[in-house]
Amino acid sequence: MSFVLPVYHAPQFDQARFQNAPDAVFAPAPRDGVAPEQYHATSIFPEYFKVDGRWLLVEDSRMDCVAVLRDGKMEAVEFRNLKEGEPVVVGRTEDGSQGIYVHADGFEDEDKGEQETFSFRQGRSRETAYSMDYDSIYELLRHEKEHGRILWVMGPACAFDHDARDAFAALVRAGYVHGLLAGNALATHDLEAGYLRTALGQDIYTQRSMPNGHYNHIDTINAVRLAGSTAAFIQSGQVKDGIIYECVKHDVPYVLVGSVRDDGPLPEVYGNVYAGQDAMRALVRQATTVICMASTLHTVATGNMTPSYRVVDGVVRPVYFYSVDISEFAVNKLRDRGSLSVRTIVTNVQDFVVNVRKGVV
Repeated sequence: MSFVLPVYHAPQFDQARFQNAPDAVFAPAPRDGVAPEQYHATSIFPEYFKVDGRWLLVEDSRMDCVAVLRDGKMEAVEFRNLKEGEPVVVGRTEDGSQGIYVHADGFEDEDKGEQETFSFRQGRSRETAYSMDYDSIYELLRHEKEHGRILWVMGPACAFDHDARDAFAALVRAGYVHGLLAGNALATHDLEAGYLRTALGQDIYTQRSMPNGHYNHIDTINAVRLAGSTAAFIQSGQVKDGIIYECVKHDVPYVLVGSVRDDGPLPEVYGNVYAGQDAMRALVRQATTVICMASTLHTVATGNMTPSYRVVDGVVRPVYFYSVDISEFAVNKLRDRGSLSVRTIVTNVQDFVVNVRKGVV
C-alpha cells in the first residue's frame, strides 16, 4: 500500500462568522526585541489573520513567536528578531472574533468515527504496541525520500552501538536523511568509533572498556581540531565509516549546537546558542518529517520550532514529528512543552534505528 498524504481542510471563510469578523488589530513594536502589550503568540497549528478583509495564513510558523505583517505577508517572528515599529498582531482570542483564527483540526479524518468514552491503553507507554507505528514509518519514509525532507535529531546513544551506527549510516547512503541536528557528543563519539573503534572508551561492539579509553573521545576531538575541520579529518582517511562520515560524503547538512558540558568541542559546534538556534531553524524550515531519538533537550528545542504543517508548492501538508526514547518521561516532556502533534515511541533507540533500516533499505 502506497503512502498518501492526508488532505488539508481549510477553514470555510465564506461562513458569516468569518465574513463578519473584524480585521486583526496591529500595534507597533515599542523597540527592538520587544512586543507590544497583548501581543498574540503563535502555536504549532495553522493560524490565519484577517488583513484588509482577507484571511492570511502564516506559512512558516513556530511556537511562541509573534505574528508580524512584513511585505504583505504574515510571518512568525522570534522576539529577539523583532524590529522597532514593526506591526505586531494584538489580541488573545483564537476563534476569529478578533481577526485571529487558529485552525487546529485541518487534518482531522472525517471518517474516523466516534471514540468510545471508556477504553484501555489510550496513552503511549512501554506497554504500547508499536507494530503499526513501524509500518507507518516505513511507508512515510519511502514517500518522503522522494517528495519531502527528512530531518533527524540524535543523541549520542545512537553512536554507542555498532549495529545502530551502521544502520543509520546505511539510511544516509540510501537517501533517507536530508538533515541532522545533534550536539557535540553525537558527532564526537561517532567519529571516535570511526577513528578508534570505541565510544567513550568502550568497544562499540563488545562494550569492553579499552586501556586508557577515557582519553579516546578527547583524543578524537584533538585530532579533528588539528585537521582543521571534521570534513578535513574525514578526507584524511583517518575515519572510514559512520554517521558523520556518510553525511560528509553525501553532502547531508548537519548542525551541532553546543552546551556548557562540551569537551573540546569539535570545530563545527555552535558556541553561541542563538546562532545555533538559527542554524537549526534553517533545517527545520525545510523538514516535512522530523524524527528525534534519545536527546531530550535537542528534541524539545526542535519541537518548539517545528509547526504541525508546511506549505509546499502552495499546498498545506502535515509535518510528521516522532520522538523516540526509552524513557517515558523524555517523550512526554515534549508534549508537555506544547508539541501536541508529536507521535511518541517508547523503545531503545538502537533497536529503533536497526528496525527502520531493515524496513526501508
